[in-house]
Amino acid sequence: MDPVIGIAVLSLVFAGTHVLLATRPIRGRLVARFGPYGFAAVYSLVAAVTYGAVVHYYAAHRFEGAPGLALGDTPARGVLIAGVVAGIVLMAATFDVYPRSPMAVIPSRDIEMPYGLARITRHPFFVGVALLAVSHMLLATRLVGTVLFAGLALLAIGGAWHQDRKLLARRGAPYRAYLDRTSHVPFAAILAGRQQLVWRELPVASPLVGLGLAFALRAVHADIFSHGGTWVIAATLGGAGVFTLAAWLRTRQPAALRDVRPGVRVP
Repeated sequence: MDPVIGIAVLSLVFAGTHVLLATRPIRGRLVARFGPYGFAAVYSLVAAVTYGAVVHYYAAHRFEGAPGLALGDTPARGVLIAGVVAGIVLMAATFDVYPRSPMAVIPSRDIEMPYGLARITRHPFFVGVALLAVSHMLLATRLVGTVLFAGLALLAIGGAWHQDRKLLARRGAPYRAYLDRTSHVPFAAILAGRQQLVWRELPVASPLVGLGLAFALRAVHADIFSHGGTWVIAATLGGAGVFTLAAWLRTRQPAALRDVRPGVRVP
């Protein structure tokens, strides 16, 4: 099979199941059968298997097939590398946002008003993935890489839109209020006057960790997909596990301990 077709098919399976399981009819049936935690386990298992298949296939065929756009040999290289770094920093900073976010796999009962990074974008992880994916799509030296990262970018952009529609239908007016005060596109709500930037609320440690991670990944870039992509799979699934655990621990805290920051509204 042509590696471009193979990666396209596997990417469609990963993205399709990722979105399909989150649609209201299917999610509702699974939650009714397995409960919210059981659904989270099923969703995570399917995502892990399909994602692992995509990465493993790409790792085995990443040097094969037709050439990609390869803009790394053009003056655009610096901008695209900056996009990769910004994406990794945003994804790392999500660790400070996700546990209290309405988007958490196991969300808090109440929707908190935007705080910190959420004032800039309500989807820092999706935006980070999109930045990283679009940059790699343009840098890829093989078409198989271009297709892989194009699919990842579309999933990140479409996934954010789908998640907003899903949560609006599920949580109603409180989430509408959250949407009205935030934006998907970074800084759009601030520029529109619907939100303000509060520097003291922004995380410091996690973005610095993300910056260090970006430089570390650059140093080992040639070996990232060695051993069948094992390191990429393990790091991604491990990060997802940490996100889910943090969200679960957040739901176990008493309300008095959760709601200590200014700007929190409990319906």
